Amino acid sequence: MRTETIEICERFGKEYAGKYVFQEITWAKRSRIIQRHTKYHPVTGQVVSSDFVAIQAENIWASLKEQPPSKPITLEKLLGEEDGVPIELGELFSRIANKLCGITLDEQRFLSEPCADRSLIQHSQSSAYAKSSVGPQTNSQGSRPKPSKSSS
Repeated sequence: MRTETIEICERFGKEYAGKYVFQEITWAKRSRIIQRHTKYHPVTGQVVSSDFVAIQAENIWASLKEQPPSKPITLEKLLGEEDGVPIELGELFSRIANKLCGITLDEQRFLSEPCADRSLIQHSQSSAYAKSSVGPQTNSQGSRPKPSKSSS
């Protein structure tokens, strides 16, 4: 899994200075975090509300593998409104977690492009079915198939 290491100076305060290591999380972990903080309509299944701050905080927390010995970052601190992490530091952590755990622009382009194999399969199936469903068929020599020899 991909990792990213950053060194934070005392710009955000002495308590945050040090080395932080972030690691990519799995698709399953990220999906569970999203599910936990998203409410769905019981009948339609449509999203009623999502706590984007909690989702982002848990993604950061799940991807944070190492931090300075004083352990200045906690999930509670990431979620804290009064005693939380500084905005710029939280934004930096968000960018790192999103880069490691999200889909990149290149991946989005790759996934949205039509697959060559899929287009060939669809083409061959549709053309085969179209030919077989239209009137009598002739072979390449223009002759009819020979009747089978069977006794009645």
